[in-house]
Amino acid sequence: MRKILLSIFALAALSASAADIYVSPNGSDTNDGTVGKPLKSLRIALRQARNLRRLNDPSVKGGVTIHVAKGTYNLYEPLYVRPEDSGTPDSPTLIKGEGAVISGGVAVTGWRKEGKLFVADTPEFNGNLIDFRQLYINGEKAVRARDVANFDDMAHILSLDKPNQVMYVPVTPAVKALERQYNAKNKQYAQPVEMVLHEMWCVANLRIKDIKIQGDSAAVTFHQPESTIQFEHPWPSPMVNTKPFTREDGKVLNLNSAFYLTGSKALLDAPGEWYHDVRSHKLYYYPRSGETLSMLNSKSAPAIVPALETLVEVKGTLERPVHDVRFEGITFSYSTWMRPTTDGHVPLQAGMFMYEGYKLRPQTRRPDRNNGLDNQGFLGRPAAAVVVSGSNDIAFDGCTFTHLGSSGIDYEEGTKGCVISNNIFTDIAGSGIVAGSFSPSAFETHLPYDPLDRRVVVDGLIIANNNIKDVTNEDWGTLGINCGYVANTIIAHNEISEVSYSGINLGWGWTQSVNCMRGNEVYRNYIHHYAKHMYDCAGIYTLSSQIKTYITENVVDEIYHPVYAHDPHHWFYLYCDEGSSGITVQDNWTPTEKYLRNSNGPCNTWENNGPAVNDSVKANAGIKAGLDIAGLRAKIQTKKPKKAN
Repeated sequence: MRKILLSIFALAALSASAADIYVSPNGSDTNDGTVGKPLKSLRIALRQARNLRRLNDPSVKGGVTIHVAKGTYNLYEPLYVRPEDSGTPDSPTLIKGEGAVISGGVAVTGWRKEGKLFVADTPEFNGNLIDFRQLYINGEKAVRARDVANFDDMAHILSLDKPNQVMYVPVTPAVKALERQYNAKNKQYAQPVEMVLHEMWCVANLRIKDIKIQGDSAAVTFHQPESTIQFEHPWPSPMVNTKPFTREDGKVLNLNSAFYLTGSKALLDAPGEWYHDVRSHKLYYYPRSGETLSMLNSKSAPAIVPALETLVEVKGTLERPVHDVRFEGITFSYSTWMRPTTDGHVPLQAGMFMYEGYKLRPQTRRPDRNNGLDNQGFLGRPAAAVVVSGSNDIAFDGCTFTHLGSSGIDYEEGTKGCVISNNIFTDIAGSGIVAGSFSPSAFETHLPYDPLDRRVVVDGLIIANNNIKDVTNEDWGTLGINCGYVANTIIAHNEISEVSYSGINLGWGWTQSVNCMRGNEVYRNYIHHYAKHMYDCAGIYTLSSQIKTYITENVVDEIYHPVYAHDPHHWFYLYCDEGSSGITVQDNWTPTEKYLRNSNGPCNTWENNGPAVNDSVKANAGIKAGLDIAGLRAKIQTKKPKKAN
């Protein structure tokens, strides 16, 4: 039998081109990368491919394929893909997985029992103790200890003292427990507890500095920088002093902003919850029924925490872009995002957080806006598990993005002709897919973004045939697909479900002024079961001028009705918001014609949308087997969408 196997491997090695490089968890980076002697790391495999191209080896004529065998590849830093790793249209670089998982996670071992809890020491990563915001047990995300199991039971704020940056909340059992935890001598908690605050279309993560109970209310203050940002920025604002609302079913709703508290051992009171004490370097877990110490201490290492924010970075420059690289069949898992822990997180919209945001008095009157500009904001961008910038013709096909702490994949800027197709996005804290600029951090975000060097714009991106489900499950104001300033981008045949806010965002800037957006197409997507937690939302939402843009033949259905939404009626199937201009919205199926056109600019066309649309639209929307991606590429520059094959 051994001789037969050796013969098979020998024949495979002889038939394989030298441009086929093999990687296996059981390999060695001192091997030569053949099928019989695979490498161990993708980093070295990329280097070997790079050398083949550098030396003009004849084997690269038909391309270089890095075969990644089944198994988990734990990273200690992101996998960097640089211009030297580029292929050509006739000789691409393909990184192909066969059940391969690229992981930024660390196993938690050495669990022991402490009362009803399991406790383990904080794991090390690269020689350092780490902090983290997620814990996964047997591949399922555990719940970071919080004061409510059901979000319908969240408390609601009472009032705000903006000049003194104080928020008043009711005295709940959790608030009492946290006040008792406050150390009057040291003037600090063991570590900051977070308030996650519902604000119209976003949630803010605010690290609590102090709680003082005063009668039937408690005064809460927060750490910097988020305290100043939270109390100075006007949009989105917390809802206060709102009148109770009686819903059609007779339920009386409290419309003041809801909140929950998280990140304290005092809140660790239900199976499936966990708490990390960064000062004592202990991780506590309340086991679910049937979970035992022997299970958590098994060799399969079922307890995982994420250590890296980014797993893969494909990054070139405008002058020397990365190009002609394709990832296929790879799973990307276990990333985190630590800014909410270190600096808080106060978003403006779509998860883009504010470094600074404040009111303008008097307002600025501008001819490119239907409304006066009443605030300014300067934004940052959440981390992503996979980041692409300064790159052309980079594709991700048939991959899985799961167990991620912020965005799944992000095409930031300076990309052209890229493809995101046939992937699965699930269990992601933020947006599934992000693309395009949301204003550079030094550029006031309400100004129309129209860079002189158009190479910086994300252009010709195809997002097609992806299944996006259960994303946005921590940062509720994020999206299934979130596109800012993009041009000639096609979003087609995706299925988006179980999202907290809107399904698809297209556009940025809140202005009618001509900018770099144009020629985008959103068609034949199936969006359902959205708005699990937020309102002021839609299945498809647009902003600003984007001439020759078409939204056609989509199906939007089944919206959630959370009891803590800031305005129970403020949800829509299709929503063109401030400055939306030059957009055709046509032949979209929705159960009713519940749409909003808010402060739109000129040249919009709405035609034949609603429940009377032809049944063929419902039949053709969503994921399509054998979708012709090459055909989508060919139609990128067309002015009006044609039917997909």
